[in-house]
Amino acid sequence: MKKPAYLLVLPGALFLTVFMVIPIALIILSTFQTDNGISLAGYINFFTDSYTLGILWTTLKLSLITTIICILLGFPSAYYISRTKVSRRGIYLALAIFPLLTSAVVRSFSWMVTLGKNGLINNLLIDLHLIDKPIQILYTETSIIIGLVHLFLPLMIISLIGVLENIDGDLVKAAASLGASRFKAFINVILPLSVPGLLVGSTLVLVGSLTAYATPQLLGGKKRVLATLLFQNTMTLGDWKTASIIATIMIALTFLLIGIINSFAKKLNPNG
Repeated sequence: MKKPAYLLVLPGALFLTVFMVIPIALIILSTFQTDNGISLAGYINFFTDSYTLGILWTTLKLSLITTIICILLGFPSAYYISRTKVSRRGIYLALAIFPLLTSAVVRSFSWMVTLGKNGLINNLLIDLHLIDKPIQILYTETSIIIGLVHLFLPLMIISLIGVLENIDGDLVKAAASLGASRFKAFINVILPLSVPGLLVGSTLVLVGSLTAYATPQLLGGKKRVLATLLFQNTMTLGDWKTASIIATIMIALTFLLIGIINSFAKKLNPNG
C-alpha cells in the first residue's frame, strides 16, 4: 500500500514548526502581554514616536530605492546573459553569482575602504580635480544603498535570467516583421513576459533589504534601520520587549509587502 505523499513533507514541516513557527509565535504573543493583561501600548508607543517612525520610513525608503536600482541594473545584465551563447552563458552566470560566495561582512568592509574619506573614490575625484577635499560618502544613506545593491543584485539577475531564457526570440522577430522597432518590441513583448522574474527578484531584494543588518550597521554609522534598532534594543539597552515589538513589525511588513507583490502579480496574470 502506497503511503500518502504528504508524509514526505511531514519531517520538514515538523522541524520548521518546532524551531521557527512556535518561537516566532511566542515572541509575537509576548508583545501584547503586560502586568495588567493584554495591551497594545508597545505598538502605540512605536507608531506615535517620531524617532521610531523616522527609522521605519528610512528602512522602507532604502529598501524601495535598492529594489529599483537592482531592477535597472539587473535587467540589462540578465537580458544580455540570456541572449549569449550557451558556452559563454555559464561563465557570465558564474560571475553574477560569485558575489554571493563572499560574506556580507567582508563586502561591507571592502566598501568601507572604497567609500572612506581616504578611499578609492575620494582619491580618484581629487586626482581628477573634481573636488578639493574628500566628501562624506561613508556612513550615509547612499553608502547603505550601495552596499545593499551589491548584496542583492545577483538575486535579481538570477531571477530574471531564468525567465528571459525561456522567451522565444522568434517573438521579437515577429514583432519586427510587423513594423515594430527594437524598443517597441522590447516594451510590448520582452518586458511583459519577464514580469514573473521581475516580481520574484523584487520580492527577494525588497524583503532582503528590509531585514538586512550587517550592511546597514557597518556602512550606515549612526544611521538606523529597523534591524540595527532591534539589535540596539537587545544587546545595548537590554530592552527585549521593544525588540520583540520591532521584530513583529518587521515580520508584518514582510508579509504585507509579499502580499502586495502577489496581488500585483495576479492582476497582471489573472489566469496564472
